[in-house]
Amino acid sequence: MQRIHTIPDIINNYIKGNELLSPQATVIVGFSGGADSVTLLHFLHTHGYNCIAAHCNFSLRGEESLRDYQFAKDFTQKYNIPFLSVVFNTLQYASEQKLSIEMACRELRYDWFEKLRLQYQAEAIAVAHHQDDSIETFFLNLIRGTGINGLTGIKSRNGYIVRPLLCIGRKEILHYIKSEKLSYMTDSTNQETVYTRNKIRLEIIPLLQSINPAYANCISRTMENLRQTELVYNETISEQIQKLVKKSEEKYTLSIPELLSLPYPETFLYEWLKKYGFSPLICQQIFLAIKSETSGQIFYSEKYRVIKDRTFVILSQQPSKDLTLTTIDKYQKQITAPLHLTFEYIENHSSFQILPDKNVAYFDARGLTYPLTIRHWEKGDSFTPFGMNGKKKISDYFSDHKYSLIEKENAFLLCSGNDIIWLIGERSSNKYRITQETKEILIVKKH
Repeated sequence: MQRIHTIPDIINNYIKGNELLSPQATVIVGFSGGADSVTLLHFLHTHGYNCIAAHCNFSLRGEESLRDYQFAKDFTQKYNIPFLSVVFNTLQYASEQKLSIEMACRELRYDWFEKLRLQYQAEAIAVAHHQDDSIETFFLNLIRGTGINGLTGIKSRNGYIVRPLLCIGRKEILHYIKSEKLSYMTDSTNQETVYTRNKIRLEIIPLLQSINPAYANCISRTMENLRQTELVYNETISEQIQKLVKKSEEKYTLSIPELLSLPYPETFLYEWLKKYGFSPLICQQIFLAIKSETSGQIFYSEKYRVIKDRTFVILSQQPSKDLTLTTIDKYQKQITAPLHLTFEYIENHSSFQILPDKNVAYFDARGLTYPLTIRHWEKGDSFTPFGMNGKKKISDYFSDHKYSLIEKENAFLLCSGNDIIWLIGERSSNKYRITQETKEILIVKKH
C-alpha cells in the first residue's frame, strides 16, 4: 500500500527537489507571528536548520503590532531561536519614496532581511509565501495586465530569497498548526477589502472554489505549464536580442526595419527594454513612434533613454551635461581628453597645401586668442563655416547635415575667446582661414 506523504514530508521533498537550502544551513526567517510564518519557522527549526527569526513592525496597526511583537519574541524564546526585530516608519518612507503602503513594506522588509543575511553570513532568507499566495499573485498580475512572466506565480527562489511553503496551501498550513499544537496571531488587515490582494483572497477565490473545489491544483498546474513555456519564450527572446541589438561604445542600437520584420515586434521591444526600467505603457508609445515617420523622439526611464532615430532605436544611459572647459596654451603639442588632438605650428610658404580631411583643421595663428578652449556646444552657438561669409547656428548646421541626437551630444567645439573656430571633425571657421597674408599656421589634427 502506497504511503501517504505528511505535510512535513511534502515540504522536505520540495526543499530538496528545488535545492532551496543545504542541510543545517543558517537561514534568516521572516517571522510575523501569523500562521504562515509560524509554520515556516517551526518546521525549519525542528528539521535542523539554524534559524534567525526576523520580525518587522511597520507601525501601521498600533497596539496590534505590539501584540504581534510580543508573541513573536515569546515564541522564539520558547524554542531558543535567535530573535531580531526592527520598527519602520512606513508611512513616512512611502511618502518620501512615492510608493504604495504595500510596496513600501516590501522594500523595507527585504532591504533589512538582506542586511541581516550579510551580517550573519546566512545561506538564504526564507519567507512564508504559500500556494494560495502564488495563485493570488497570478490573478493580481492578470487583472493589472502582464506578460507571460507575470502569470507564472511566485518563484520558489529569487536570488537569496527562498519560499519552502509554496508546495502547500492555507488549508495544509492550518492542519500543520493544529497537529503541532501551535498558536499564532491574526492580522486584522487581512480581512479588509481595501487592498486588491485581499479582495482576490476574500471574494474571488471563494467564488472559484464554489465553481471547482479543485481550483487550486488546476491553477497551479496552469502556472507550472506557463513556467515551462516561459523558459522557451525567454530563450527565444534572448537569442533574438543577441542577434539584432548591436552595442557600440556606451549605446545599443536596434535596426527599425529588422525589428518590424519580426512576427512579434512590439513584444520583442518590450522584452528588450523592460530590464532598463521602461514600463509597458512607455514601450507601447515607443512602438507607435517607431511606426511613424517622425524621428528624434525621446523616451525616458529612471536611468536610461530611448531615441527613435530615422532607421534605428538607440538605447543609452541618460547623459550628464559636461560643462568643463579644456584649455590649450600656445605651442602646446597635444591633449588626450576629452579628445585626442595634436597641435603643430609652421610658417606659411608657397609650397604649403591644405589637405581635404575633416579631421584636420588649419588656422591663421596670428589672429587666435590664447588659451584656446574645447567645450560642448550650447543652444544659441553660431559660427561662420569655411567658405561662407554669414554666420550659421550650430543647431541649424546639425539639422542641415542630419546629425542624430547622439552625434549632437558628442560634438565638441574648438574656441578662440568667444569665437567658435572649429566644429571638431566637421567644419572650421572661415574667419580664421589661411590667406596669402598668413605668417604662421596652426594645424590641429583629431586622432
